[in-house]
Parts: sequence; C-alpha cells; structure tokens
Amino acid sequence: MTYVSAGREYTRDSRYLATRITADGRDGYPVEPGRYRLVVSRACPWASRAVIVRRLLGLEKALPMAIAGPTHDERSWTFDLDPGGRDPVLGIERLRDAYLARDPGYDRGITVPAVVDVPTGAVVTNDVSRITLDMSLEWSAHWRDGAPLLYPPALRQEIDGVNDMVYRDVNNGVYRAGFAGSQEKYAEAYQRLFARLDLLSERLERSRYLVGDTLTEADVRLFTTLVRFDAVYHGHFKCNRRKLSETPVLWAYARDLFQTPGFGDTVDFDHIKRHYYVVHTDINPTGIVPLGPDLSGWLAPHGREELGGRPFGDGTPPGPPPPGEEVPAGHAP
Repeated sequence: MTYVSAGREYTRDSRYLATRITADGRDGYPVEPGRYRLVVSRACPWASRAVIVRRLLGLEKALPMAIAGPTHDERSWTFDLDPGGRDPVLGIERLRDAYLARDPGYDRGITVPAVVDVPTGAVVTNDVSRITLDMSLEWSAHWRDGAPLLYPPALRQEIDGVNDMVYRDVNNGVYRAGFAGSQEKYAEAYQRLFARLDLLSERLERSRYLVGDTLTEADVRLFTTLVRFDAVYHGHFKCNRRKLSETPVLWAYARDLFQTPGFGDTVDFDHIKRHYYVVHTDINPTGIVPLGPDLSGWLAPHGREELGGRPFGDGTPPGPPPPGEEVPAGHAP
C-alpha cells in the first residue's frame, strides 16, 4: 500500500458518510440500544477516540463494539481477532463488506471508527468527529449513572476551537509529516506540529485540562495522538525534535490522562506498533516492529493534581472494562 506521493503534501480523504444516528431519527437512524455496532481498531487514533468516549459515558451495553485486528491490506480492516476470522454479530470477515452493503459502488476510505446497522449489515456513518459528539448529544438517555459532561453547552465553542487547531496541526499534523512527499513538505508539517505542541504545553502548564476544569472531548482528541507519540510518531513519522517523555508538561498531562479510568485501560501498544510499522510498507519496507519504548513511565506519578480540576466534574469514574474488552496482558504497561 502507498501512503506517500512523491513531491506532494499529504492530504487526508475526509469524504465521510455523514449520516447521523440521532434521538429523533431524523436521518432515518434513531438511537436504539443494541441496534448498532461500533467497529474500531485499537491501533487507530481516530477509532480510539470513540472507544474512550464510549467508556467514559458508559455506553458499552447500548452500543456494542467490534474490535478489528491491528493490520489491514488495501481492501480493508479484518476481524482476524475473532474465532474463524469473522465478526460474531455481523458475520463478515472484512469491514469492507459493511461499506458495500451501504453502497455497492463505495469508492472512499474503508475507515474506523464505523457504526454499522446490525439489521441491514450496512455502515451508517464513519464521520469520526461526529460519532463522538453524538455520543454526548444524542445518546444521553443511555449513559451510565455518573457519566461526565464531555461536551457541556457553555464550553462547546471553546472546545470546537481547540479541537480544530489540534486536528489541523497535531492529530493530522503527525501524518502530514510522516507521509510528506518532499523535504519541503515534511519541514512545513514538522514546524507546524511542534509550534502547536509548544503552545499546548504553555496552555497546560497552568491548567490541568484543555478546556475548563474537567475532562472534555478536547482532552480525548489530543490524548490519542500523544499516547502514540514516542511509540510511533517520533521515529516512524520523523517527528523527532524531542520525545513526548522529554517534554515535561505534555508528558505529565498525558500520564495524568493515561492513569484516568477510561483512557489508559483502552490503549493497546502492541496493536498500535504493529499497525503503523507493518501496514506502512512504503516508509518501513522491512515490516520490522520496534521492541521499545519502555512503557513503565506511563505509570509514574504525574503531579498534575496540584493544578486542581475535577476529572469527572460532578460525575464518577467508569468501572473496569467489561469482559471481552480488556486490553490483553502484555500489550500495555
């Protein structure tokens, strides 16, 4: 598979299926517990957003989850972690089948996260930004007791602004560096990435969380890039001004989130590394997966409590992951 176009800047294909699952069903897909299946891969930072938000809000029973394997070919993600290589509910081997059930002529990215309508076997949406926001906006009748407000009305404009700049310069910025087709395009992406990380570090030096004094959608979106930084982006994507673990404020912030229930207990470093180093054959043709980095630092004290803040606001932490959704032993610190 080819991810780098010689001489060109990397441009993400964002032509998502924008259908929404809403409480009133205005797009034809009403919120119904158990009707839909959230398909993810723990390797993917975009899918990891949905995994974390679903855990924090306690939507595990209302929105069951399918976990694809960490690697894929040019056709799509596969369910090679499941017995017989098929998702036990959808009965398919490849996520591609659910996209083609929605549109037999589908010619865009076969991406995760994707929400599949179980009765029809068709993907409803893969709009990554909208999926997590709608968990907060449309699925609230099915939240757990004590679920936090991740997208509170009074802070939505600020959260949206932070999310936009984090997406542009950080979430997608690491890809713009890693998949750059020229030295010039790489240098541009590199400078934008680290300029933004410097500004975020300044912001977080005086505030425990990105917006307000509780966890919000903004923290989820930044975390999924930071948690992959040293394992993948620093070396594989050449984002190597310094490691996250050499950036005091962001490293403490990331450890704080990692040690918060619902964040670190969803992270599978084995899947993360296997995905990037095996799938991106044009920038790692040997397919060799690095053995490092040492993960023990993720559990070191972070000291961020001194900044105050209430992680879950007036709510409570989620319980442990439900059976079958635990990260395998040895895949995390």
